[in-house]
Amino acid sequence: MRSRDILGKFLHFIVDNTLMFTVAIMCMVHVVLLMIVWYAGVMPLTLFNSMSVIIYLVCIFLCKHDHIMPVYMSIILEVSIYSTVAVYYIGWKSGSYNFLFSIVPIIIYFGSYLFKGIRRWMIVLVLALIFALYALLYTAYSNINPVYEMAGTVRTIMMLFSSFVMYFSVVFYSSIYIISSEIEKMGLELTNEQLSADASEDALTGLLNRRGFIPRIESLMKSDQPKQFCVAFCDIDNFKGINDTYGHDCGDEVLRHTTALIKNEMSDCDICRWGGEEIVILMKDYDFVSARQKIEDLRKLVEKTPTVFFNKRIKVTITIGLTKYMENFSKAEDLIKIADERMYYGKQHGKNVLVSED
Repeated sequence: MRSRDILGKFLHFIVDNTLMFTVAIMCMVHVVLLMIVWYAGVMPLTLFNSMSVIIYLVCIFLCKHDHIMPVYMSIILEVSIYSTVAVYYIGWKSGSYNFLFSIVPIIIYFGSYLFKGIRRWMIVLVLALIFALYALLYTAYSNINPVYEMAGTVRTIMMLFSSFVMYFSVVFYSSIYIISSEIEKMGLELTNEQLSADASEDALTGLLNRRGFIPRIESLMKSDQPKQFCVAFCDIDNFKGINDTYGHDCGDEVLRHTTALIKNEMSDCDICRWGGEEIVILMKDYDFVSARQKIEDLRKLVEKTPTVFFNKRIKVTITIGLTKYMENFSKAEDLIKIADERMYYGKQHGKNVLVSED
């Protein structure tokens, strides 16, 4: 698992820094070319490769400051000019034209980010110009002797190296495209999961909201299995007074603290923030007697566990209405309505009570 995490982070790093990586690789390519042509005694290309290394060092600086377009244009112009000059000085058989094909994936990959919509015709135009340059070089230099005639071994090294650079470019950017697509896909899936969670959960308490809660009751009602469950409707007593006295931040803390107690005590139940300070509990596989005892224990727990807010101990109580499922209920709201009415009756008759009968 550790190795997979390291690999994942590395791949994310490469995808996020592809342009910087590209410029660094191209700088190293020209360092290698510099050594080869210096060894072969081709001084004009030695000077040109030295200039190219400087250009890519400047491009690294530009990448750090997110100047993508100047770097993109510099790569295209530098490679185009270098390929032309190299073919002129050391001949067609050196394979220097391969560098033109090595930047085709670069043109497409980064161009798709730089140019959007109808402006993407510019990518096609640049690709057409690159091919036109290749055709021009082939026509002009494929059958003439170069200015510098390199030894056969050095010329072979040049051909193999330029071919490798072209092959590496195609494989690398194809891989990067696949990896970035997978990362984007996973990001979208995580976003969709988060949106689904946001759609069915309350942000403050982490409880289900109505959208996520109602289907769970309906699922039990439609089940072919024997149906035995209860619904409890809870309301925090004097919640408005808490907000008015201590402020809404305190009210939020009271709500979080109370719901945390409920979640811990009723861990085998589905719990919903119905609205404001109202909480509804779906007690699956509870008969009415055991549900009533469990809910009464919950009421007592909340009563004896005050909320602490900036060194203030705020006593909290809840009033609860409880009902059980019966066959004559046609929809989830029927159970919740009865539990709500019983809770409301408790509010009118002292609060901090459990009402389980009409």
